[in-house]
Amino acid sequence: MKAVVLAGGKGTRLAPYTTILPKPLLPIDDTPILDVIIRQLVRNGFDDVTLAVGHLAELIMVYCGDGAKYKAKLAYSREDKPLGTAGPLASIPGLSETFLVINGDILTTLDYGDMWRYHENQGAIATLAVCRKDIKLELGAVESDGQWVKNYFEKPTLHYSVSAGIYVFKPEVLRYITPGEHLDLPQLIMTLIRAEQRVACYPFEGYWLHISRQDDYKIAIEEYSSHRDEFLPQ
Repeated sequence: MKAVVLAGGKGTRLAPYTTILPKPLLPIDDTPILDVIIRQLVRNGFDDVTLAVGHLAELIMVYCGDGAKYKAKLAYSREDKPLGTAGPLASIPGLSETFLVINGDILTTLDYGDMWRYHENQGAIATLAVCRKDIKLELGAVESDGQWVKNYFEKPTLHYSVSAGIYVFKPEVLRYITPGEHLDLPQLIMTLIRAEQRVACYPFEGYWLHISRQDDYKIAIEEYSSHRDEFLPQ
């Protein structure tokens, strides 16, 4: 099975760490997050993995090599200019069958193989993993009709379903991506919906963390160090 790992971003919110290392190579404990993701993918049957690289690409290519240490085929698609999160997909050869896409900064226990099978059963052109996110609002929330207050909630907790940054696509989605043009995955998903294509949700309740800020990075180190076997079972 094929997978694409998006590993080309600059990770500016994690500076100064990302001035010398690309974000996917930042170590959690003694292991780069990208290494964890690739090993998880291979464990779940994804033995053909392409890394979409850009910022400090050479370091990623030297570290990961040709995939021999993962017992998988590893290829690279390098962008000359930032193309967003969906744009690089149009330049990757061989995406002629269903493929999985994951951001290269995700720490999760999600079963990629199960998500793949779920997608196939749904008959959708695209499936995105969705997890629950609770946000504590440190303000009083007011409901009104514009003139009269109808309700008042003191510091409520808001509940959202959020994209986990993990997708499964049929190759037909590539028709909606123009090669060489910048496009992000949320834009692609909305384009598919407007075209009346079927886009499915894969509900996920396990561990998930998007490593986008320094606080997230510290949490990732703590969680991986304490629960390594949950992320990479022996």
